[in-house]
Amino acid sequence: MPLDPTMFRAPEQTAPLDWTAISAHLERSGLRLDAGETPRQFRGGLANLNFLVSVGGMPAVLRTPPPGPLPPGANDMRREHRILSRLWQASPLAPRSLHLCEDPQVAGHPFIILEYRPGITLPGAAPARLAAEPTAGARLGPLMIDVLADIHAIDPAEVGLENLGRPDGFLDRAVAGWAQRAELCAGADGLDPLVAELVAWLRRHATPGGSPTLLHNDVKLDNMILEPERLTPVAIVDWDQGTRGDPLFDLATLLSYWTEAGDPPAMHQLAQMPTAGYAFPTRREAAERYAARTGRDLSGFRFHRVLALFKLAVVFQQLHSRYLSGATTDPHYAGFGALARGIFEFTHEVSQDRHF
Repeated sequence: MPLDPTMFRAPEQTAPLDWTAISAHLERSGLRLDAGETPRQFRGGLANLNFLVSVGGMPAVLRTPPPGPLPPGANDMRREHRILSRLWQASPLAPRSLHLCEDPQVAGHPFIILEYRPGITLPGAAPARLAAEPTAGARLGPLMIDVLADIHAIDPAEVGLENLGRPDGFLDRAVAGWAQRAELCAGADGLDPLVAELVAWLRRHATPGGSPTLLHNDVKLDNMILEPERLTPVAIVDWDQGTRGDPLFDLATLLSYWTEAGDPPAMHQLAQMPTAGYAFPTRREAAERYAARTGRDLSGFRFHRVLALFKLAVVFQQLHSRYLSGATTDPHYAGFGALARGIFEFTHEVSQDRHF
């Protein structure tokens, strides 16, 4: 498949890495970074950096965190390698991880080399590919739900992932961890009263959760590589948050990106998926499909929804903090503080059952 040049950043916008050091490291590990092929950074993404490289005459992807300090537990290349060096045996949509470099001196952070899967992604609220197929969401929405259900049906023990993560107390730790991250972002000023109210709501409505499954923890449309004509899935990428835990949190994470036409402005500014148009099902319809596919009870699902939205708002707070600290100069990050506030407000609406 010919490569679309619009998939890549321009050279002047490409993050600098020490390719000489990377090449020497790979050589010591029995791999050869082909010098005749210039690494190209893929567009998109607000976190990890992804480069198309050639290793031993074959296309591959080098994946590494962005420069600077990282939030606790984020951008975990070791975890992603652990999962993707095994999961390909059970899922045809899992690209195989071929190598992990744990030495941060080589590229600034640990990195992995992944199998390359050709295809396209559909980022943002209005991907160009959907202009030619304005009702594609009627297929893509159920497809995302089915992919998620298939991930949750995998037995981790079959691929040596039975000890991945700590599923006992998963939701309690998630509440505590994201509350702590919100406090770190707030700094000396302390938590905004609305954020503090949401933390209190989550603690009051805490649930032990269901039987644990494998979790991706960030399933969304632009983390799926699709065959460009039929829009069928080729791969699920971005497994650095993968673990085992309550599968309804994975569903809630997907739905946290799932904008509807009647949502408040912040959800539209989020622009993570094109679900407000193109005949995508509603969040409720998507959740009901998941329940029908898996047999799981959604009676307590509002807690998962609030937790996932709270997490999303804190993520944008963290990204805005990177901008304020000078760790990134990307102008997109300048507005993420206001976006986080809008998502917190929407989260409060969901907690009061004013939105699904």
